[in-house]
Amino acid sequence: MTQQDLREAMKMAMKNKEAVKLSVVRGLIAACTNELVAKGRGPDGQLSEDEMLTLITRAAKQRKDSIEQFEKGGRPELAASEKEELAVLETMLPKQMSQDEIVAAAKAKAVELGITEKSKANQLMGMLMKDLKGKADGTAVKAVVDSMFQ
Repeated sequence: MTQQDLREAMKMAMKNKEAVKLSVVRGLIAACTNELVAKGRGPDGQLSEDEMLTLITRAAKQRKDSIEQFEKGGRPELAASEKEELAVLETMLPKQMSQDEIVAAAKAKAVELGITEKSKANQLMGMLMKDLKGKADGTAVKAVVDSMFQ
């Protein structure tokens, strides 16, 4: 997903009168601009694929956190709108790995690095997250790594 892809998605959402998608895409475009300005590249710069992935992942995580808070606070109508936005964001992210795939990757990485004890679990976690960036949720990876050393 590139910034140009986002602009195209915005045009399509306008044409198809998809209010939720339009809102999400506009928010992402604004976040891109903010990120570029924060990095000192100016609003006309371009973000790399990795930076775009990080931006979209961050937006999805914010929606998940909001859903959790709204449900705890007894506001299901607000949680529902966040869920709609999250669904749009998830279409822009790469397919997430299953639990079994994460376990297989973690075991393979542990063997590759020669990690057999809990004291090196953080090292394994760091290397795994680099390899699985955007493909697996950090919470799920941490749970797998923790379960390996019990």
